[in-house]
Amino acid sequence: MKIICPKCKKGANLSPDFSMVRCENCDLEMSYGEYVKFVAHNDLVYSDILGDYTGSTEGETAGTLDDWDSQSG
Repeated sequence: MKIICPKCKKGANLSPDFSMVRCENCDLEMSYGEYVKFVAHNDLVYSDILGDYTGSTEGETAGTLDDWDSQSG
């Protein structure tokens, strides 16, 4: 499945089992979980959407990658 590479914004491939994201244009390779976190931290639209699932974020920032990792465990 084709998705947008978060690094170069060109087409990347998502493996059929949703485990890996690979971009031949910029040699990006990461797990799908890492991809979701990367996109959430680098695109404010997605960060805001994810905030809807974590309760009220009024007056808070989206946090750092470390903050998100500690909340998902």
